[in-house]
Amino acid sequence: MIKRMIIAIVLLGVVGGGLVWFNFFRDRMIEQFFADMPVQTLPVDTLTAEPSTWRPTIGTIGTAHAAQGVDLTVEAAGIVREILFSSNDRVESGQLLLRLDSAVQSADLEAATTQLETEELNLVRTRELQSRGVATSVSLEGAQAAYRAAQAQVARVSALLDQRQLVAPFAGTIGLPRVDVGEYVSPGAAITTLQDIDSMRVDFSLPEQQLPNVFIGQDINVRIEGRSAPFEGEITGIDPRVDPASRMFAIRATISDAGGEITPGQFVRIEVALPQEDDVIAVPQTALVTSLYGDFVYLVEPDPENEDRLLARQVFVTAGRRAQDMVEIREGLEAGATIVATGQNRLSNNTPVSLSGDTEETEGETAAQAVR
Repeated sequence: MIKRMIIAIVLLGVVGGGLVWFNFFRDRMIEQFFADMPVQTLPVDTLTAEPSTWRPTIGTIGTAHAAQGVDLTVEAAGIVREILFSSNDRVESGQLLLRLDSAVQSADLEAATTQLETEELNLVRTRELQSRGVATSVSLEGAQAAYRAAQAQVARVSALLDQRQLVAPFAGTIGLPRVDVGEYVSPGAAITTLQDIDSMRVDFSLPEQQLPNVFIGQDINVRIEGRSAPFEGEITGIDPRVDPASRMFAIRATISDAGGEITPGQFVRIEVALPQEDDVIAVPQTALVTSLYGDFVYLVEPDPENEDRLLARQVFVTAGRRAQDMVEIREGLEAGATIVATGQNRLSNNTPVSLSGDTEETEGETAAQAVR
């Protein structure tokens, strides 16, 4: 019994030792295999970081409005007798758009006009009699008062008749009619909308910290979806009060070259131009890698042990403002440094690289984006 136990222990030790030796041998072979494997040299696109002119902006969003835009309503109640416009028509100031039933008011106007004519004749006769000494001055004054009252009545009825019509208060583009012929409408009921889309404005808000950076006449760029080129405009109004709830202040700007491409109520992106800055190091955003440990770029430098070979060295930087496809580098990158522009996902620290094309430079001016 003891002999069998000894044999089992010996066999177990032999098997365990063999497994340990096999794992050690395997690890050594794998390590030797990768150690003897030549390191692949990766081609990369590079650029030279150079100081450039930076035009910073304050980025925000806003809403477009027509320079003049109203919902048209009627002042009196009545039945719609005639609609004189179609949707999207271009109308002129003072153009008649809608007419309500005005039979009663027309009759009242005719009666008031007849009364005015009667009072006018009476006034003429009274003046003639007064000049002959037949009528007294009291009679003349009574005739004059009656004539003025008749004039006021005509003006009143004419005003009531005008309220039965809807005219365009300014030139613009008319919207969809919201009533039909024969429909009864009440005072204040919306008939349609009128928008002057030739000249547009945008309303937006900024944090109170930006209040010292904006002023009347400041240039802005306005962008809409589906159009790459921005619209130019300028700030025309700044609300002197900061909203205590949101800590934001309202701004209004006009767009002079909208050309009918912006629709009132449309969402827009706005860039408020700030004074330009010189000697700012900026690189394409494709050259900047963001990780859990921070932002970094890959510098391309000669290998200290082999001057004929280039290495990609990882360098952490401090990124600043962004300008469309450019990003400002505040710390960690010196002017004149050669960095990898694209393909960083294949690289690791001290990876051998080769230049796949001519070195580019980030010279010139960069457009600005939001201050971040």
